[in-house]
Amino acid sequence: MKSNVQAMLSKALDTLVSKGVLPSLPTEESIQVERTRDPGHGDFASNCAMTLCKSAGMPPRDLAQQIVDALPGSHLVQEVTIAGPGFINFRFSATAWQAEIRRVLEEGPRYGTSQLGLGKQVLVEFVSANPTGPLHVGHGRHAAYGASLANLLDAVGFNVRREYYVNDAGRQMQILGLSVWLRYLELQGVKLAFPENAYRGDYVLDISRQLQEQHGDALVRDVSGLPSVAEAEDKESALSALIAAARDLLGEDNFRSAQDLALNSILDDIRDDLSEFGVVYDRWYSEHSLAENGAIDRALQKLQANNHTYVKGGATWFRASDLGDEKDRVVIRENGQTTYFASDIAYHLDKRERGFDLLLDVLGADHHGYVARVRAGLEAMGEPPASLEVKLVQFVSLFRAGKKEQMSTRSGQFVTLRQLRDEVGNDAARLIYVMRSNDQHLDFDLELAKTQSADNPVYYIQYAHARVASVARQLQEKGYRWDPEAGLSALHRLDNEHEAALMKTVTRYPETVELAAVNRAPHMLVHYLRELANDFHTYYNAHQFIVTDQPLRDARLSLVNSARQVIANGLGLLGVSAPDNM
Repeated sequence: MKSNVQAMLSKALDTLVSKGVLPSLPTEESIQVERTRDPGHGDFASNCAMTLCKSAGMPPRDLAQQIVDALPGSHLVQEVTIAGPGFINFRFSATAWQAEIRRVLEEGPRYGTSQLGLGKQVLVEFVSANPTGPLHVGHGRHAAYGASLANLLDAVGFNVRREYYVNDAGRQMQILGLSVWLRYLELQGVKLAFPENAYRGDYVLDISRQLQEQHGDALVRDVSGLPSVAEAEDKESALSALIAAARDLLGEDNFRSAQDLALNSILDDIRDDLSEFGVVYDRWYSEHSLAENGAIDRALQKLQANNHTYVKGGATWFRASDLGDEKDRVVIRENGQTTYFASDIAYHLDKRERGFDLLLDVLGADHHGYVARVRAGLEAMGEPPASLEVKLVQFVSLFRAGKKEQMSTRSGQFVTLRQLRDEVGNDAARLIYVMRSNDQHLDFDLELAKTQSADNPVYYIQYAHARVASVARQLQEKGYRWDPEAGLSALHRLDNEHEAALMKTVTRYPETVELAAVNRAPHMLVHYLRELANDFHTYYNAHQFIVTDQPLRDARLSLVNSARQVIANGLGLLGVSAPDNM
């Protein structure tokens, strides 16, 4: 519906350009079309006359009149009026709404898709949690948001790939390897003080048992000479010293054996967890491979060739502050080791080299400083900094019976994504995670997620879909059948306020999908589906669908089945099922 108005305005403006009223054809962005808030003003409104009046050199109402006079005729539009300072209001005919309902039923699962993205290559990287433990409820929000966003972009014509960046190199993996080995020693009867800043979850003990099964007592060492973390003032530095001592004591191969066992075990668990959550990736990209395939060297060479590095204190620095970052960044340490930042910009350069136009990263809210530095890196390497877009996801708080659950990742005191899914189900988790904007904190009410009431948005939306399915069963029980073509031909019979409201809400779906995709805002789709479900339930409670008047019966069934189709399509983009029975 909205695209029809935009097309009409575009033709009218083209006509005015040919007549010399406008100096040039305006961009699509300047042809804004929105649903009217007040039905008395029509169905759609555009402020294009106000945005273009300066270039036309005339008052906005005068330009609006010229635009209206140049509009092509359409049987879909009943009336066009000018309001206020120059708004152009469009009121659609009943034929237009009926034609859109026909389109819903004919296109089915394809309804709401478009070619807005024009095949632009987009890489959505999301979750990318360190493989140092199971996914927790915070990671679940990243997964639901990233997967829904990728689905929305797919639906509007972008060529989307989904990627998980595996942080399998660096200090956190060393801490994990140390944690597993120390727990292994405990299983072997070795008395030691386990560092409070190592990984202490039960999963570490499970992995240490696997290490014991593989190696027996071959990795037992005298640990009396290992440095103590508990007695140190700087516990992080002491932990690093303990890692170094453990590597020397065990030998690099044995230490790597414990580390790799932990990595593979946890990564397998993450893959399974996400897959069961309906989140599937096109590629799992190893950070470790960046050094192996030369990506880090290529990135550093580009920085140096473009004169964006300097040496200070034995380290190599990137002049990030010259390109919008708050300070310069070390890329090669004094010991010759490259930094995390070097890996980050190498990874993003690799994304560009693979042909992606847009690099869309979904990161935690604590990564707000990440954007400027990586964009600076891309620019320094000759890539457009605007090719990187970062969406930050705020934290999740779990509430049970009104009390907040306490969580700490290092200590192992947290609720895993799998535990959440087992308790409330995938559907509730997927939808509630994206109910609010990603940049807002989310309070996840466990009790609400399990209730079967209108207060639970998951139940409320799914119940609307199930109710339409129940109508189909009732129809069969009464010996009737729904004739879609007859129903579409009789849509003019639908003239009460509930039918008009439901019809208009159903037909808002395509523009809602585009808005949600463009704004990177799956919550817009959730709110729309909740409104659609409300309009359907209101209609269901006020009217009988299975009436003896066959044309009216078929028309009502066509309308409610179009609502069912849109609900199924929308829930599908959010990774939520559309059940026929509840």
